[in-house]
Amino acid sequence: MTTSKDEREREPVTEPPTEPRVGPDPRGKPGFRPYHHPAAGWGAAKSVTRFMAREGALPVDGPRAIMKMNHERTGFDCPGCAWPDDTKGLHLDICENGIKHVTWEMTGKRVGREFFAAHTVTELAGWTDHDLENQGRLTEPMVYDPDTDHYVPLPWKDAFELVGRALRELDDPNEASFYTSGRLGNEATFLYQLMARELGTNNLPDCSNMCHEASGRALQASLGTGKGTVDLKDWESADALFVFGVNAASNAPRMLTALAEAYQRGAQIVHVNPLVEAAATRTIIPHDFKDMATFHATRTSTLNLQPRIGGDMALLRGMAKAVLEQSATDPRALDREFIDRHTTGFEEYRARCEATPWEEIERQSGLSRADVLKAARVYGEADRSVVSWCLGLTQHEHGVDTVREIVNLLLLRGNLGREGAGPSPVRGHSNVQGNRTCGIDHRPTEAFLDRLAEVCGIDPPRAHGLDTVRTIQAMRAGEVKVFVAMGGNFALAAPDSPYTYAALANCELTVQVSTKLNRSHVVHGRAALILPCLGRTEKDHQRKGVQSTSVEDSMSMVHLSVGMKRPASEHLLSEPAIVAGMARAALPDSRTPWQWYVEDYDRIRDTMARALDGFEDFNRRVRLPLGFRIKQPARELVFLTPSGKAEFSAAPLPDVVPAPGVLVLGTMRSHDQWNTTIYSDDDRYRGITNLRTLVFMNRADMRERGIADMGRVDITSTAKDGSRRRLNGYTAVPYDIPRGCAAGYMPEMNVLCALGDYSTQSDQPIMKHLNVTVSPAETGG
Repeated sequence: MTTSKDEREREPVTEPPTEPRVGPDPRGKPGFRPYHHPAAGWGAAKSVTRFMAREGALPVDGPRAIMKMNHERTGFDCPGCAWPDDTKGLHLDICENGIKHVTWEMTGKRVGREFFAAHTVTELAGWTDHDLENQGRLTEPMVYDPDTDHYVPLPWKDAFELVGRALRELDDPNEASFYTSGRLGNEATFLYQLMARELGTNNLPDCSNMCHEASGRALQASLGTGKGTVDLKDWESADALFVFGVNAASNAPRMLTALAEAYQRGAQIVHVNPLVEAAATRTIIPHDFKDMATFHATRTSTLNLQPRIGGDMALLRGMAKAVLEQSATDPRALDREFIDRHTTGFEEYRARCEATPWEEIERQSGLSRADVLKAARVYGEADRSVVSWCLGLTQHEHGVDTVREIVNLLLLRGNLGREGAGPSPVRGHSNVQGNRTCGIDHRPTEAFLDRLAEVCGIDPPRAHGLDTVRTIQAMRAGEVKVFVAMGGNFALAAPDSPYTYAALANCELTVQVSTKLNRSHVVHGRAALILPCLGRTEKDHQRKGVQSTSVEDSMSMVHLSVGMKRPASEHLLSEPAIVAGMARAALPDSRTPWQWYVEDYDRIRDTMARALDGFEDFNRRVRLPLGFRIKQPARELVFLTPSGKAEFSAAPLPDVVPAPGVLVLGTMRSHDQWNTTIYSDDDRYRGITNLRTLVFMNRADMRERGIADMGRVDITSTAKDGSRRRLNGYTAVPYDIPRGCAAGYMPEMNVLCALGDYSTQSDQPIMKHLNVTVSPAETGG
C-alpha cells in the first residue's frame, strides 16, 4: 500500500543518537572579532600556506597543482566552484578555497582495509565529519558486513555484481534513485543518466534540487532557457553589476577579480545581502603581485544594501516601480522598442507595479524608499547592467518569482541580447550546470528523450522521476529501495537530518561513489557499498591512453580537464568506468557499448555530440583554446517560450515579515568550508575562531530576548505543518544583520529544516527561510 505524502511527513521520526560535531575539535576558546582586512590578499595567502603545510603539500604537489589548476587544455579544472576560467591567459587563475579543495584531495593519507578493520561503523558514526574526511583517500571497494559492523574489501567485479543484482531484482525500476553531485564530469554524467533511463527510471535527483532549481525554472519560464545569458566579457563591459545573495569571497572567490576590475574602470557595483560580506568591501587580488607587495586594496562595491531575509523581491519590485515612474517624464527610462518587439505581459506587469504601494515595498524589503531609489538610480543611469545572484535568492518559497523579477527588471531597459547585460546566476559546484545539460534531470523534456532514444537506441521512460526531497520521502516509505550517489555527501547535505538518516537506513542498498570517507558511509542502508574513484587532479589511464573529461561552468563554457598526478591507489577507477561497470551488471542484455565507451572518452563525446543540443562537433570544439560556449538562444533574442517572446511575470509580493517573537534564519557556509567539507572551525571573514555551533543575530534582537553577547541559546524552528525541531546550546554572536533575521552554518542547522518545508514553486528546501525562536539556553551558560 502506498503511503500518502502528508502521512509520510507527519509520522513520527526516530531521533538518532546525539549528533557528533561537524567541524574538528576546537583548538582553543571560541572568539569573535570583526574582520576589517581586504578579502583575499595576504589573509588568503597565509591561510593557504598554513593549510598546505598541515596537509604536507608544500614541497612538490601543492605548488605544482597551483600551476596546473584551471589552465586551458593541459590543466585540470578546479573541483570547487563553477566560476569561469580567465580568458586572457592568466597563469594563476586560482583562489584560496580552490587550493584548499585540491590540497584536501591530494592528501597523502589513505583509508584502506586496515583502517576499516580497526574501526566499526558504529564507532565511526561518533566521529566528527571533519575527522572522517581527514583520514585520507579511499583506496579500494568496500562492502558493509552487518555481522561484524565493519566495512570489508571486495573485488570490483563483485561490487558491480552486487549493484547489478539489486537493480535487476527490483519489482519496478522506479524503486531505485540515482543522485548526482556537482563534481561529476560531463562524460560520466551522460553515461549515468543513460544507465538510469535504460533501466527505466527518471529518478535522477541532484544537488541542484537543493540549490539553483528555482533559477532554472524561472529562466525557462521567462526566457525559454534554464541558464544565464552572460559570459565573462559581459561582466567586463557592464556599466553596473548587481550582486544578490552571493558571498563571493568564500563561494566564488575568483569573482573578486571581476569586481575589482569593474570598480577600476568606473562601473557601479551594488551588493544586496542581509550580511555585508567581505566581497562587498575591498580586496587584494593575490595574482596582482604589485598590489600584494604594496598592500594596495581595491574596492569591490559602490553601494551595499541589507534587506531582510527574503526581501530581495520587494527591492527588485521597488526598483522596477521607480523605473516605471521615471518613464512618465523621461522616455529614455524604458526601452519601449525592445519591450514591444521582444516581450509579452508588460502591461500586466506595469499594473502590478503601480498597484504595489511604496509602504508595502519598504515593509517587505526592510529597506527605506530612499535606499531602494539609490539602487534604482544606479540601474537607470547604466546603459548596460548585469544582475547576478546565488542561493540567497533561490532557497525561499518564492525563489522562482524572485528570479523572474530579476528578468522583469532587465527587460524594462532592454538589458538582454547585447554585450554587458543580462542575468547571471552564480552556480556553486564545478559542474552542476553541466550535469543538468548532459541529462541529470528528473523532469526531462520530450524532445530530449526523443533524441536520446534515436541516438542511443533505448526506450527511455516518459514519466517524471523523483527529485531530492521526494527521493528521501520515498526511501523513508520503502518505495525507493536502492540509492546510488555519484559523489557528494548526501546524508549531510540534505535537510531534516534525522529524517534523511532514517530514510537512508531504510534502503535495501546504498552505494556511494566517493574519494574520501564521509557521513554518507556511516549512515547507510541494510547493505552498503563504498566505491572509490579518481579525483580531478589524478591521471585517468584507459586502454587508449590518458583520458580527459569536460565540465561546463556557470556561463556555459565547456572545456577539458586533465589530471596531473598518479592515482592515490592502483585500485581506483574513473567515474565513467564505475558507471559502465554498474550498467553492464544491471543490464546484461544491453546493446550500449559500455566498455567500448570507457576505453576512449572521445567515443562518449561523439555520442553526446549527436544526442545533446549545443554539443555538435564536440571533440574538436572542446580542444579549442578555452573550449567552447554552448549556444544560448535567449542571448540572440530567440525565446523558446510559448509566446516566442520574453515573458514578464506579475506575481504578488510574498509576505516575508516574521510574526512577533519569530526570527527568519538563513543557513550558509563558513569561509573555511566547501559544501559539507569542513576544513576548520574558523570563519575568517566573519571574525569567528574555534566555533561553528553559533547563530548570528542583531544585537537589538538579542537584548529583547535577554541574550548576552556570546551567550548560550536554544533555537527552535517551526515547520509548515507545525512540527518543531530544536538545537540546544548554540552561541549567539552579535552581528550586523537586519532586525528579525538570523543566520548560521549548514550542515549543522540542516536539522532545523523539515523535509516538508520546500518551495511549491521549485521544490527546493527553503534553507534560507526558516522560522525560528531563539531563547537563552535552558541549561544556562
